[in-house]
Amino acid sequence: MQLLPILFIITCSFCSAQIPPGYYNAEQGLTGANLKIALHNIIDNHTVISYNSLWNDYNKTDKKPNGKVWDIYSDVPLGTPPYEFTFGTDQCGSYSSEGDCYNREHSWPQSWFNSVNGPVSDLFQVYPTDGKVNGQRSNYPYGNVGIASWISLNGSKLGPCSDTGYSLTVFEPIDEYKGDVARTYFYMSTRYYSEDAGWTTSGATNK
Repeated sequence: MQLLPILFIITCSFCSAQIPPGYYNAEQGLTGANLKIALHNIIDNHTVISYNSLWNDYNKTDKKPNGKVWDIYSDVPLGTPPYEFTFGTDQCGSYSSEGDCYNREHSWPQSWFNSVNGPVSDLFQVYPTDGKVNGQRSNYPYGNVGIASWISLNGSKLGPCSDTGYSLTVFEPIDEYKGDVARTYFYMSTRYYSEDAGWTTSGATNK
């Protein structure tokens, strides 16, 4: 699965976590498809966790400094979010409005990969997000919105794509999280490269 060039232009920066010696040796000097295959092989065979265990794992991976759930659809960096979620207590459940509860959103929608084992509970791509906003986002790809048909309380948008080459409906998170979702897309198209023959394609992807 490859991404069409409709996503955000991002500048990648890498954190200072220690990389095991020789971890990237296999990709040295490679470009194009060969580089993609090498990277796939490096990150292949990750530990698969259960879908239900995601609730507990978010406590380690998606916790704000204040202990609340790090929801990219309600967070306001350097500002005051319209609401915040408490782990466990605010777990969905049913919802009707923003701020009711948080659930598990597949940033790479399940309908794109037929909910197969592995990606369905891949912690790298399943985010804790507001239930209402997740429902609005539906299975639309991420992209840049022209005229929004709906806007969340933190400024995330739904509407027709303004990027060249794609004019269907997309969902646009706030600028601070565009790099995160773009990296997730790159991860999915690399981690499951050659394993996605049976995946249903989206208007935002091709084989």
